[in-house]
Amino acid sequence: MEVLAAAASHGLEPQDYAAVALQQAVTQATQGPPPEPAAIAQLEQALTSAMQRYLADVHGGRISPRQVDQRFNPRRDEFDPAAYLQAALAARRLPEAAREVAPRMPLYEHLREYLARYRKLVDHPAWRRTLPPLPVGQRGRDGKLEPRQDYAGLELLAQRLIALGDLAPGLAVSPRFEGPLVEAVKGFQQRHGLAADGVIGKATLTQLQVTPATRVRQIELTLERLRWTPLMRGPRMIVVNIPEFVLRAYEVRDGRIKVLLEMKIIVGKALDTSTPLFDEDMRFIEFSPYWNVPPSIARAETVPRLRRDPGYFDREGFEFVAPDGRVDAALSEAKLDAVRAGQLRIRQRPGPRNALGDIKFVFPNRDNIYLHHTPATQLFERDRRDFSHGCIRVEQPVALASFVLQGMPEWTEDRIRQAMGKGESATLRLAEPVPVLIAYGTTLVKQGRIYFFDDIYRQDRLLDIALQQRAMERQTVN
Repeated sequence: MEVLAAAASHGLEPQDYAAVALQQAVTQATQGPPPEPAAIAQLEQALTSAMQRYLADVHGGRISPRQVDQRFNPRRDEFDPAAYLQAALAARRLPEAAREVAPRMPLYEHLREYLARYRKLVDHPAWRRTLPPLPVGQRGRDGKLEPRQDYAGLELLAQRLIALGDLAPGLAVSPRFEGPLVEAVKGFQQRHGLAADGVIGKATLTQLQVTPATRVRQIELTLERLRWTPLMRGPRMIVVNIPEFVLRAYEVRDGRIKVLLEMKIIVGKALDTSTPLFDEDMRFIEFSPYWNVPPSIARAETVPRLRRDPGYFDREGFEFVAPDGRVDAALSEAKLDAVRAGQLRIRQRPGPRNALGDIKFVFPNRDNIYLHHTPATQLFERDRRDFSHGCIRVEQPVALASFVLQGMPEWTEDRIRQAMGKGESATLRLAEPVPVLIAYGTTLVKQGRIYFFDDIYRQDRLLDIALQQRAMERQTVN
């Protein structure tokens, strides 16, 4: 009963396991008149069923990831909650077994700790009032609060930052926005995926207005995802976190994750050409790759651009390719019509202007998504980086190639750079495939601090709706 009653600490709903009703039944059975054998058997069955549901939910989540458009490969471990419960009871170690069934990673436990902290903030007085509007800028533009400016909401701002742990308690609040308060805002901005410049504009004010209750739900949804996201599928992994715009390459040692590489990425445009969520094995690297312009991009963007600006064809190094492989580097209206009709395709030759840069990391999948470099490196300086048509651009291609080719010592960093700069397309098969996971997490704990990111693809919203629907269906059944 203690385990079921504490289901909320995992972001679960105790009522899903009839925790209150079962507690009352157990109390009545143990403290009241001796119940009939049939009543004892019925109670035992109810407890067993509730505990099995709980173990299954903590281990693998309440819904399938495919219900929310996350096409992860089925987990290899076949978890049997009935057998697991029976073994735990036989060994008289149910509390320990209940803890061990949860995802075995520090992030999961860190998020549980922050879930408890944010639940304590739900009724905090700092959120009973709304932060006042920011000072209006010149010509009525959106207001901004810059260092050394006056602001009527400084005291309330300080209360929130203290409650959130960004500002040390006990400091006197200046009548102006300066000193420790500015530094605290920078820390807050860093934790919320914003430019840490200490200036409160529209985006920062929006994040400051988010209530602890909303953050509680965000953490709960992230815990649910961690229960079925295959973050430890192999001994070496490449994981992309879409809302964070970050790629990490790590090794799994003794059940723990050791991050070896972290870099910025650019992902698909939100609500337009969003990057799909799935996991597959990386099997090839292409040096100096051709870019085969996808037919949808060719029809919607490339062909219209070439008709407006024919010189764009030679400047970008384009050429036509026929179904039989014949290549034609001469531009004509007839060939553009053939592209629109699907009779020819356009590709871009290797070179400094190639959209894929000088390296491409291939993990075959139905969406033709891959990792690649880019000549537009200035975009990595943006805070929000959803600019692509779906594929993922990486900031440090040489470092990523070195990680991927770790089991092929002949591929030194110098050799990798030479292959990238050669200008001749070449494909290298990896000696050992490397799992690539495109994941989605709007909450993360790094160096002991919690970070929140925007739900740019509305996946949190989709998951929340799915969980609410499941709860309603359970209530109907019960």
